Amino acid sequence: MDQMEVAKDGQKSTGEDIQQTRLQEEYLKSFQSLEEGQLVDGVVIQVTQDQVFVDVGYKSEGKIPVNEFTVLPKVGDVVSVVLEKKENKHGEVIVSKQKADVKVFWKNLRQSFQDKTAVEGTIDKIVKGGFEVDLGAGVRAFLPISQSDSQKVEKAEKMVGMKSPFYIERLYSDNKVNVVVNRRKYLEEQTEVNREAFFKNVQIGDSVTGTVKSFTSFGAFIDLGGFDGLLHINDMSWGHVTRPKDFVKKGQEITLKVIRLDPEEKRINLSLKHFSEDPWLHFEDKFHVNDVVKGKVTKLTEFGAFIELEEGIEGLAHISEFSWVKKINKPEDMVNIGDEVECMILGYDIQAGRVSLGLKQVTDNPWDGIAQKYPVGTKLTRKIVKVTNAGAFIELEEGIDGFLHADDLSWTKKVKHPGSELTVDQEIDVVVIDADPETRRIRLGVKQLSDDPWQSFAATYQPGTSVEGEITSITDFGIFLKVAGGIEGLINKQNLTETREETFEDAVKKYNVGDVIKVVVVEVSPERQKVAFSIKDYKKKVQREEISRYMSSEEEKDDGSYTLGDFLKNKSN
Repeated sequence: MDQMEVAKDGQKSTGEDIQQTRLQEEYLKSFQSLEEGQLVDGVVIQVTQDQVFVDVGYKSEGKIPVNEFTVLPKVGDVVSVVLEKKENKHGEVIVSKQKADVKVFWKNLRQSFQDKTAVEGTIDKIVKGGFEVDLGAGVRAFLPISQSDSQKVEKAEKMVGMKSPFYIERLYSDNKVNVVVNRRKYLEEQTEVNREAFFKNVQIGDSVTGTVKSFTSFGAFIDLGGFDGLLHINDMSWGHVTRPKDFVKKGQEITLKVIRLDPEEKRINLSLKHFSEDPWLHFEDKFHVNDVVKGKVTKLTEFGAFIELEEGIEGLAHISEFSWVKKINKPEDMVNIGDEVECMILGYDIQAGRVSLGLKQVTDNPWDGIAQKYPVGTKLTRKIVKVTNAGAFIELEEGIDGFLHADDLSWTKKVKHPGSELTVDQEIDVVVIDADPETRRIRLGVKQLSDDPWQSFAATYQPGTSVEGEITSITDFGIFLKVAGGIEGLINKQNLTETREETFEDAVKKYNVGDVIKVVVVEVSPERQKVAFSIKDYKKKVQREEISRYMSSEEEKDDGSYTLGDFLKNKSN
């Protein structure tokens, strides 16, 4: 101002008035240096129902509609505005808070993009390939679904309305505003920060709180703040756990004990059962080997049944310990899950948490008295339950079978295929020939029901004795002959020809299967069930007997000077 202000009533200005005038001049000069469109700070001097009045240091105040404020300011608050016009036709200063907000927003947005810091936003709606995010000040960004969470998004609609920090991946594209944000990166960084803090501050034995996130066949994963800990199925209870879902529910907040930490592998093992005492610590106070106890069947496998004796104490009854006499193919043939059973403790290992149980040991072993019940010589009529290549199993009583070997079917007949003689369900007469409780074997016989014909034959027909028999087969090495008692023996080729000049081939032509001939026994062995015959020796024996008879008759007629030569001469005549 070039002109001095005149004092009221024509009086000269005082020193105070002069000082005030100078301050106003300097203020006006500073205001004149502001440009329209510039961002300036103003002080709130009044708030009405419709307007907020802001002193920006000019002769009039700027007015801002209250709808431009998210939260109404108080008198004395500093508000950033854009100076739109220094003075309108009414002499008023025109300012805009909305434009100021946009300027400040974009300034901060660019700074965050450059500094790689996070900005706040709200997931507003689902769009193709992801979400639209409201960052404020009318700015919207695209969030790809793959970058929206640190894990797979199963229900996108649940994310709508979620407020969260985001990293800015892109601001412009083809010289146009094209904002792309990333939430996953921010979450992963925060997860790593939280995990490092967990390993730094938490120790084994500490209690922690988490949320049940997901299930597997071997347990449940617990969210501890963006990172997971494992609650293994074996750590849910000291007792038997079949299904993790029976102990915890998805989404449930739960307190657990930390039982293992591995910072290098980033593994955390948690436990529910460690809030109570290990029941194995007092096992020997309650249980001993050979004790008969009661338990509940909790699990069946192909090799046996798991039986819970009390909560946390579980033993295995192997399938071989189910019955003394029955062959059990499947555990469910005898027990079912949930059954209350009586069993015996056969052994245990506290360190390994194992107990060996037996079901059959609580009943009498029928094999202990088998020798008294079925002594050797006992005759029985029983049913065949199984035929094998070696013989047949015959059921004596439920669960106890005796074995009839093919060699014990007949004294004289060689049975190569028991199936040709025996059939399943056939009733047969047998006799006990051996009973061994230790090996649990009972041997039966059919042929032992009658006398051994070999012994009778050997007693009646000593070597050198003549016998009559029927030819059963002719082979390259001799002739088989069946004699009394069904006994079959061999006439070896050497015992067939009468003279050295006669060949076996010529001699054998004289005989046919079915012919009844006489022979001499040359060897008999009842133990080996073997007998050998001779046609050659039989003919020699006949000749000797004829000579002996002839010579005896001639001696009666004469003085005994008759010779062998005379006999042969008469034979030739």
